[in-house]
Amino acid sequence: MDLVSAPPGSTGVDPPEQPAGELIVIGGSGTGSATSVVQPIRPLLAVEDAGEPLDGGRARLGLARVARVLVVCADGLTVAGAMAGAYAMLPSLYLDADSVASTAYQRVGLLSVPLWLIVFRHYRLYNARHVTERRDEVGRVVHAVGMSALLTALVAYFLDQPVERSWYLMLFAVGVAAMLLERELVRFGFAALRRRGHCLRSVAVAGTGAEALAMVRTFKEKPQLGYSVVGLIGDRDQAVPELADQYPLFDPRSKVVEELRMAGAAGVVVATTDVDAETSNRLIRSLTDAGIHVEMSSSLLDIDATRLSVRPLGGFAMLYVEPVKRDGWRPVAKRAFDLVVAGFALMLALPVLIVAAVATKLTSSGPVLYRQERVGYRGRRFQILKFRSMYVNSDRLLQQIVDEIPAGPVVKIRRDPRVTPVGRVLRRLSIDELPQLINVVRGDMSLVGPRPEQPSEVALWTPQLFDRLRVRPGVTGVWQVNGRSAARNTKDRWDLYYVDNWSVWRDLTILAKTVPAVISSKGAY
Repeated sequence: MDLVSAPPGSTGVDPPEQPAGELIVIGGSGTGSATSVVQPIRPLLAVEDAGEPLDGGRARLGLARVARVLVVCADGLTVAGAMAGAYAMLPSLYLDADSVASTAYQRVGLLSVPLWLIVFRHYRLYNARHVTERRDEVGRVVHAVGMSALLTALVAYFLDQPVERSWYLMLFAVGVAAMLLERELVRFGFAALRRRGHCLRSVAVAGTGAEALAMVRTFKEKPQLGYSVVGLIGDRDQAVPELADQYPLFDPRSKVVEELRMAGAAGVVVATTDVDAETSNRLIRSLTDAGIHVEMSSSLLDIDATRLSVRPLGGFAMLYVEPVKRDGWRPVAKRAFDLVVAGFALMLALPVLIVAAVATKLTSSGPVLYRQERVGYRGRRFQILKFRSMYVNSDRLLQQIVDEIPAGPVVKIRRDPRVTPVGRVLRRLSIDELPQLINVVRGDMSLVGPRPEQPSEVALWTPQLFDRLRVRPGVTGVWQVNGRSAARNTKDRWDLYYVDNWSVWRDLTILAKTVPAVISSKGAY
């Protein structure tokens, strides 16, 4: 849930607290390369969460303040509703429902709701950079609700009110569920507003090279991140033409603070590889002294933000990168989860499987299932299963339409004449992939992972891409939930990102995102 601003990065990061004046300097020579895939590859670390902008952007700031007040009010109503819901459940626990006196609960609840909001503020639930990542917000909500429930018990004790102890337990459970639901609705609302150009924070990007260009493109393509670029900080002579032609440039050696205020910038995002360390230190010191928010990219590719932490070391602010953990209980838990979920999903999908099989058989000649050799975990080959969605011998047609296929090993074409009418529907709804649940049960695949490739495609891989074989291939993955065919040019980057940053929680998140991705049918053809 983003209230005023959100650090870019799909996964987000909970920045470490920094004392006033201390800077996180991560370096960068200005000669490093960058990629247009910034989110979630380049997490941003908040350097300073100083005061609000002193001049420009007041209209947007006013809207942000209104939004913050509305969120606080929504939290208050949700807490009151959770208290009422927990109270309504009490009579079912007692034979004598009349023994549950409502007056005591009303009095305790009325005095406790403001305390809940104070606790929420203490847990930074109204600070955008602390709730950008859902996992971080969930943790904060659970802790905040637990602490608030304890304070509610103290209120009842000091007022000497006859409140049942079981009410506090139900209040915690109902409160957590209600708050998480409300916060998800708020997150959805802010994303919708930002896509319409509202509740955006005006920022300047420090840097004029490849990384700055990648950031600007990401902020423009994903307004839900909450950033609107109003200018760049750097030399015009070194600026990428696309940037120099579209945005005003502010000289870091001049009165950059005044220029940013005139432009209405409430913050600055530093593209680390585009700015040398000396300029970065001098610039950040002047910006934070003036109360301007500053963020810096980590300059690390394919490293998830949750694996990064900052600690002091001999006067330096050092980034520590957690090692990848693929052994121990994790693969066992992943395999057990795959078996349980895939088996249950097969039972639920049985009617759909039968209908798809009958429709495929009656509308075109050939087998119901299509089998194709793929390369899986540690290079082992297996037969992947799909509902046949193309005409028999369709591979012979491939050479006739090869000119329509974009460069790259993945063969997927819009309005492909090889696809049957029924197959087109199966693909659009991703029903053709359901037989792969059998591959999951067999152990050939996992529910989540990189897509398995054909041996001919693997032969074209660069050495780096073979890291994809360090985990089982998946039915769904990061690439699929980020656009599937529409995001084909970033497929390899997404797959490597998953391999290096795999976790059980990430698998659950990807599975949750798969449902809306399938429903939207984005990139499916």
